[in-house]
Amino acid sequence: MDSQILVALGLSMLGGLSTSVGALFVVLSQTPNLKMLGLLQGFAAGLMLSISFFDLAHNAINSIGFLKGNLWFFAGVIFFALVSHFIPEPTLAPISSAKGKKKDGDERSKDMMKKHRRQVLFSGIITAVGISLHNFPEGMAVFLGSMKGLRVGLNLALAIALHNIPEGVAVALPVYFATQSKWQAFKLATLSGLAEPLGVIIVGYLFPSSLNPEILEGLLGAVGGVMAFLTLHEMLPLAFDYAGQKRAVKAVFFGMAFMSASLYFLARCLPEDMSL
Repeated sequence: MDSQILVALGLSMLGGLSTSVGALFVVLSQTPNLKMLGLLQGFAAGLMLSISFFDLAHNAINSIGFLKGNLWFFAGVIFFALVSHFIPEPTLAPISSAKGKKKDGDERSKDMMKKHRRQVLFSGIITAVGISLHNFPEGMAVFLGSMKGLRVGLNLALAIALHNIPEGVAVALPVYFATQSKWQAFKLATLSGLAEPLGVIIVGYLFPSSLNPEILEGLLGAVGGVMAFLTLHEMLPLAFDYAGQKRAVKAVFFGMAFMSASLYFLARCLPEDMSL
């Protein structure tokens, strides 16, 4: 159990610290390229969809049957739908042209700027809290995938890591605008990502290492449902907004092709049932 938790922790750190990469987009460039972030989000959505349907849900249906596999899958969908309903994940809205107003020079404009900065800082903090709470189920997904095999855990960690980069931007951008502190923006974005390995630790002590194989397959099917809902409900709309529908769709299929190729090559190098 300890070795499984350590491996899952390492993989989840890869995903969690990807928010730091997103923060670097902000601190190194005050105007991050939203179109590029949209394409990255679309690519990550393709990875997620490929894992959800071609790997996790597919294996669950083959292992425990069509009915049980689908029940577990849609249980995961419902679970994350409830999470998203009660803890909506904030979107990355570009900061308005408040800097342009700064040039007016009048006192009223300065007062409005201060008020706007406080509002933006508050929105950044709320975004960090929301993303942290969303990262708990993602950490659970990485741990359960790692219990099945290193290949599954690696695939999930890669997809989640790419998904978390725009989330780091979503936290760092408003904080940097409000505080003008690169360190504060980077720190808050990084802390929001660390909720993911925390999710691994929690679920690692909830599930025994001798988990019934049928229940493990069912839980992985539910993880597929979580990933599918996250992708269709949150990732694709952002990709469409930032990159445009046509480019985002191309990025999605490119991500699916990339993940399908990685599934093939990892299956040859790392057997699915490879123990940790």
